[in-house]
Amino acid sequence: MGNGSYNYCNLPPWVIASHHFNDNPQAIAIQGVLEANRFLFNKLDSLENQVERALTFNDFMSVKFQLHHWQDQTDTARKSIKNSYLRFLRGWMMDSNSIEGAVLKRWVESRMGIVPTFHRARISSIHSEEYFDFSIDVMKGSARTNAIQSQLDLLYEYCQYELARKYPAPNQILLYRGTYDASEHLLIEQIDKRNQIVRLNNLVSCTSDEERAWEFGSTVWELRVPLCKIVFYNDLLPGSIMKGEGEYLIVGGEYRVRQVMCTIS
Repeated sequence: MGNGSYNYCNLPPWVIASHHFNDNPQAIAIQGVLEANRFLFNKLDSLENQVERALTFNDFMSVKFQLHHWQDQTDTARKSIKNSYLRFLRGWMMDSNSIEGAVLKRWVESRMGIVPTFHRARISSIHSEEYFDFSIDVMKGSARTNAIQSQLDLLYEYCQYELARKYPAPNQILLYRGTYDASEHLLIEQIDKRNQIVRLNNLVSCTSDEERAWEFGSTVWELRVPLCKIVFYNDLLPGSIMKGEGEYLIVGGEYRVRQVMCTIS
């Protein structure tokens, strides 16, 4: 499955999706988002407390996308505004192959140019029946909310802002991913018995807790993830949206993975 031919970032899709990029990451910027929302980020610069910044971000999103006016609208518009980016994140955590999951995968495809490889079934091509079914889910989900792509743009840039404050020095973090069928992932290169280069779906969940990763599969991979590929993480916003601590939502593509050996204590 190839990448798209265009995106809305400062780097081309084939660069962002490459495992070489993960070894030497560069900042990813979605066109126009920081410039159009400079007031928000200037305000965040003046706040030292992370919780205050998160509340400020939520308030800004509520006003910008009129999320606080959903009760004043007609039934159709009310549902559209009420189903904000938070609703889609919760939907992903329940089932990444849900309609909400399809919308999030389409956001990555649109902004980063990385095409999904799985949604309910393996997607072999953008001309396949599986991709058509994926697109139907995207349309159903997109009709449920107000400017969801733009909401996710701002969420990503806010996440990157907070990560830069949280990790001023490193540009990668170590995460783990559990899977029940490692063979479902496209193998790019078998480096040695425990190390591979595989292609992950364009959006996947990982955890910083190795033990927790075993809850999600019989095979656990260790991978180094560039901060610029993190879309969301557990304690970014007040209240827990994700199922547990240490959960991360990352942009996929090619990754070097190391199989973690199960130790019985």
